[in-house]
Amino acid sequence: MFEPGAGPAANPAAGRLRPIRTFEPRRSRVTKAQGEALLRLWPTWGLDIDGSRVLDLDELFATLPAGSPVVLEIGFGMGEATVQMAAADRETGLLAVDVHTPGQGNLLRLADLQGLTNVRVANGDALILLREMLPERCLTGLRIYFPDPWPKKRHNKRRLVQTPFLDLAATRLAPGAVLHCATDWEPYAEQMLEVLSAHPDFENTQEDGGFAARPEHRPQTRFEGQGIRKGHRVHDLLFRRRP
Repeated sequence: MFEPGAGPAANPAAGRLRPIRTFEPRRSRVTKAQGEALLRLWPTWGLDIDGSRVLDLDELFATLPAGSPVVLEIGFGMGEATVQMAAADRETGLLAVDVHTPGQGNLLRLADLQGLTNVRVANGDALILLREMLPERCLTGLRIYFPDPWPKKRHNKRRLVQTPFLDLAATRLAPGAVLHCATDWEPYAEQMLEVLSAHPDFENTQEDGGFAARPEHRPQTRFEGQGIRKGHRVHDLLFRRRP
């Protein structure tokens, strides 16, 4: 049985100043397989976002050649799509962030089953990770798939993809790095397109300035499939960090 405290911390950034919360923590039971993966693999492949240091990505991904590209994924659910992308590009480090303990355990379990050495799992607030723990221009990509849409108007300010977030993300993305967002919530998709198109540090990879077709490298997620069955339309946005 998995015991809290043996793996990811419950509140790794306790006591630190935090921006408006952009995610809603989910509570569900950790299965035996997920708990075993956390106990066995977290000390090696996991890290808590506590804001205490700036990460050395070559050290973090010591299993890869120095200078290997690193992509940040914010919110990975149960990790199935993350593992597929990592397995398809084993020379790129994938730093995956979430706060859902069962998902963290499942991602570690799946990565281990496939013998992957390019996945690291971060626990906590991605904004603190970007602001306090990542060096400038260190990322070759940023993936945000199906973030919390915060559908109520009074909660729209909690949406992650807004101008202040893009200001921060731009400082951590190398020139030419791709920011890839996907959502099945139409109003959020329109907001993403508007703020990204207006931001001076990003340019749309689509000549028509609109949404992109789902690229082959992004697998369909479980959550995405549920939305499609409900009649939701999925929008992908692919923007490049300007030089």
